[in-house]
Amino acid sequence: MSDFGYIRRNFESLKGEIDALASKYGRDITLVCVTKSGTDEELIELVRAGASDIGENRPQELARRKKLLLDAGLCPRMHEIGNLQSNKVKLVLDAALIHSVDKLSLALEISRRAVAKDIRVPVLIEVNSAAEENKGGVDPKEAEALLCELLKLPGILPLGLMTMGPPTEDGEVLRPYFRKTRELFDYLNNKYGFSGGGVLSMGMSHSYKVAIEEGSTLVRVGRRLFIKGEEENV
Repeated sequence: MSDFGYIRRNFESLKGEIDALASKYGRDITLVCVTKSGTDEELIELVRAGASDIGENRPQELARRKKLLLDAGLCPRMHEIGNLQSNKVKLVLDAALIHSVDKLSLALEISRRAVAKDIRVPVLIEVNSAAEENKGGVDPKEAEALLCELLKLPGILPLGLMTMGPPTEDGEVLRPYFRKTRELFDYLNNKYGFSGGGVLSMGMSHSYKVAIEEGSTLVRVGRRLFIKGEEENV
C-alpha cells in the first residue's frame, strides 16, 4: 500500500500557514485544495486529512470525483474553478461555488437549469484584472453591469469576485491586480451587499500570501499539496 503521509504533512503545513495569516489579518480565509495534479487515491487521503473544500477545473472531473468521494463516505464542498462552458453547466449545478461566471449567456444557462431544479447556485464573477487577451474574465469596468444582471436572475446567488492574473512564479507581480480587484470588490460589496459579507477569490500556490495581504478571503492551492519526499523542501 502506498504511503500517503506526505499528503497529510503538506495539507497540515499549508493549512497552518493560512490559519496564521487569517488570525493576523482578522478574517476568515477558505482554503480550496485544487486536485487536478493528484490521483484519486491522493484526493481521498487529502480529504481524510481534513480538506473541506476541493476545487476542480473540469466539470466532468468535478462530477466524477464528487461521486468517488461520496462512495468513500466523504462529502467535502466541491468548487468549479475552471473556465465553464454553457453546455457543461448541468454537471456543476450542485457545486458549492462556481468561480468563473464572466458573461451573461453563461449566467442565463445557470439560472435556467437552477430554476428547473428549484435550487439557487452560488457564483463568483471572474474579473480579468490584468486585461489579458484570450483569457476569461469580465473587464473590471464591466463587472458592475454584469453583477446587476445577475442580481435579477432567479436561481443564482452572486457572492463576490474571482481573479487570477498573469501566470508567474512571483506573487509580487500579481499584487497590483489583486489590489485592483479588492478595490472593485469593496465598491460592489458596499453598494450591493454580497451575501454573508462576500467572497473574494484570489491567490494560488505561488501567490496566496500576497493575495491574502491584499484582502483575499479564499485561496486556491494545488501543487504544493502533492509534492513528495525531497521535493517538500523545494
